Amino acid sequence: MLDQIHWLAAVTVLGVLEQAYFFLQVIYARRLFGISPPKISGPPEFERIFRAQVNSSEYFPIFLALLWQAGLFFHQGLAAALGLLYLYARYCYFMGYKASSSERLTPIYFSAGVLWILTAVSALGILHFFLSHYVGLNILQLLTA
Repeated sequence: MLDQIHWLAAVTVLGVLEQAYFFLQVIYARRLFGISPPKISGPPEFERIFRAQVNSSEYFPIFLALLWQAGLFFHQGLAAALGLLYLYARYCYFMGYKASSSERLTPIYFSAGVLWILTAVSALGILHFFLSHYVGLNILQLLTA
């Protein structure tokens, strides 16, 4: 079984490390700008870093759920590759937002597109499972026949 999930697990660990990096960036920004918790407002530079981290952490559970569903029900390799694309887009989003609020737009649209692809792949995989398991209809065999 582990050979069927090892890529998903690796991408998950990379995602957790990325989230930790974003958290550390907020800590460093708090120190740099002298903003003690629980305050969340300050100079625009701090607020952009803080928002980038919060926005990324809000989407992380959605990403993880879709990554694992796509990997388990459709194809581990494709899901892992899409997961790496998503993590890269999120990194670009964070760095872009850190620099300027307008620099976040292209990466956020790209990462949203990757999430939609993961959603579609997950739905197709789950639909195929239900049809083959409960109805006895194997769509893949019908397509290749």
